[in-house]
Amino acid sequence: GGKKELYQEGLKLAQLIASKSPVAVQGTKNILDAAWGRTVEDNLNYTAVWNAGMLQTADIPTALGAAKSKQAPLFSKL
Repeated sequence: GGKKELYQEGLKLAQLIASKSPVAVQGTKNILDAAWGRTVEDNLNYTAVWNAGMLQTADIPTALGAAKSKQAPLFSKL
């Protein structure tokens, strides 16, 4: 079962990531890619700017409303 378990766990992780805000997922990937070869200070500044932009999307109120109503959020596609 090692290969089968690895496949099943990979699918679970993919489903978890897919359930999150597409803006946040893409932002996280972008921040990780941009971090390569930069200083911690540069990375923190870049992350702060990116996060400020993400806070302007509808995903934040969608996530908060879903949490309040205890329902799964329905995020817009990118």
